[in-house]
Amino acid sequence: MSKRQACNICLRPLKTCLCVYVQQVSNQVSLVILQHPLEVHESKNSARILHLCLKNSQIEIGEQLSNALLQKIEEDSAYNLLLYPKTPEEKSLGILPPPEINPDYLARGLKGELPRLRLWVLDATWRKSRKMLYLNPALQAMPRLSLEKCPPSQYKIRKAHSENQLSTLEATCYALQQLEHHTVDYSPVFNAFAAFVTAQHAFLPSSL
Repeated sequence: MSKRQACNICLRPLKTCLCVYVQQVSNQVSLVILQHPLEVHESKNSARILHLCLKNSQIEIGEQLSNALLQKIEEDSAYNLLLYPKTPEEKSLGILPPPEINPDYLARGLKGELPRLRLWVLDATWRKSRKMLYLNPALQAMPRLSLEKCPPSQYKIRKAHSENQLSTLEATCYALQQLEHHTVDYSPVFNAFAAFVTAQHAFLPSSL
């Protein structure tokens, strides 16, 4: 049996290529997505379309940061923030408590001054994301950004463990809006996501 042809941009089979939905936006705060390897070929994953829509973003595959990313954290002048909630069980898991966010750095970064702002996002299931955090002391050392009140998720193609659980795309866009004080219009990204969800829903059993 011949292997299905895949798009070399979105990595999806040509039949379900994401590129038709992509609408690019120039995000002010740069983004790095660390994607768990098991999410790469997950048909319902939203991180790839997020990366394609955001001009100022990169996506890396792996449970641990590459040497290049570690060097980037150590050597450049960016102020790195991790999008991740503080959870009470972390101490028992051996995860270090994060430092507090420096509001002065946030203000300076948005004015174009140094240090620049960079947001890091873990694209994985909740259980696997905790393992990724445990395996990466450099991520543990970053101040954490927690989301403020967000609209209900439109991620109807993947079962959520709670009604407040968002897709990687939704959570990241809301975090960027929060950091950028709504100065960037992310509606094209949400529109792309809505079209993607609608298309994916057609492949799912009617019970979902």
